[in-house]
Amino acid sequence: MTTAAEEIRIGQLVIRFLLEGKASGGSVAVFEFEVPAGAKVPIAHSHDAYEETIYGIEGLLTWTVDGRRITIGPGEVLCIPRGAVHHFENPHDACAKMLGIITPGILGPDYFREAAAVVDAAHGGPPDAAAIGAVMRRHGLTPAP
Repeated sequence: MTTAAEEIRIGQLVIRFLLEGKASGGSVAVFEFEVPAGAKVPIAHSHDAYEETIYGIEGLLTWTVDGRRITIGPGEVLCIPRGAVHHFENPHDACAKMLGIITPGILGPDYFREAAAVVDAAHGGPPDAAAIGAVMRRHGLTPAP
């Protein structure tokens, strides 16, 4: 059993890892994330080494997966297959809270910490695209063209 301790902030996005891959023998990683109303994050990307499943807890979050827009709410599930280009935004009036499940559990909090450092260095402006792209690639994400 693990407990959610660290809160990672990337701009307005808040992430809490509930289970890291190393605690599950690499089989799964689970994190909770909150996206405030009006936020659009992250850069459209794909990943070939793992699937991502999203479960809605509170509010609504609108995803674009391979060009198709999908809104996820409480109790709804979205499965993002390997290689699918995706991103999300919250154009709705309330904060959204979702659960992210990564299988196998190879993406962990280090990616989010490094991304946060790049975003924080921009001091509220747009983050350095080359730097954020390098962080993404280092952790197995491919920024969309």
